[in-house]
Amino acid sequence: MFSRTKHRTVHFSEPFRLPDVEGMLAAGDYEVDDDEELIEGISWLAYHRVATFIKVPATTDNQQCMRMVAIAPDELDRIIAVDRAKHAFGQAPQP
Repeated sequence: MFSRTKHRTVHFSEPFRLPDVEGMLAAGDYEVDDDEELIEGISWLAYHRVATFIKVPATTDNQQCMRMVAIAPDELDRIIAVDRAKHAFGQAPQP
């Protein structure tokens, strides 16, 4: 079966949590990989997502190496939506 990996970058404006990852992750840009497989038996090219991973960088706080953390696509979409909702209308500058 033919497969491919799509790469994208997701920006978080605020610290956030991932399931199965201890502690808060810092705001910033994170690389996300979506693994997809070709759907066979149809007359056009189509793929379906079979796995999603987010790259968690190594930091002195987590004392670990860079990790590829598997995450359900719906859960990642929810975390992104929560982050964006906090900044959807902009925030007034603080005096």
